[in-house]
Amino acid sequence: MKYKRAWQAGGAYFFTVNLAERSRTLLLDHIDRLRDTVRDVKQNHPFDILAWVVLPDHLHTIWSLPESDNDCAMRWMLIKAGFSRGIPKEETIRATRQRKRERGIWQRRFWEHLITDENDLQRHMDYVHINPVKHGHVARASEWPYSSIHRYIRQGWMTENWAAETNERFAAGER
Repeated sequence: MKYKRAWQAGGAYFFTVNLAERSRTLLLDHIDRLRDTVRDVKQNHPFDILAWVVLPDHLHTIWSLPESDNDCAMRWMLIKAGFSRGIPKEETIRATRQRKRERGIWQRRFWEHLITDENDLQRHMDYVHINPVKHGHVARASEWPYSSIHRYIRQGWMTENWAAETNERFAAGER
């Protein structure tokens, strides 16, 4: 089946990428490998990371691509493959994946959304940064170590208590 994707050269995109086995914690267990792989891919196929959060079983990110480039899929293929090659083979590999010589680490597809304007960008940036709170990993977004929120706090664009009211709502179990 062919999926239609809205690729726009120079566009900004929000992505969600999941592990195949959602009960695993591979992304945090091998966070340095993930960081190294992303850095290597960025050197050869540039893109800017506007926001990023890594959770145990999935990640969210917002990328901005160069003006003449729209190939997000190739970048994700390289990131997934590079990460997978660098970690021990401990996952369950289904027969369909074995026939294709694939590992069973990642879901094959990813979710993407083309950012349409500044308001859309801000809503997705907020979503990325609040996600660890939403999933119950921390009480405040700034407590999660695997998030680009720390870059924005250092730059003075966000505070340690960013979204404190929202954080308290999530911590109380409200959605």
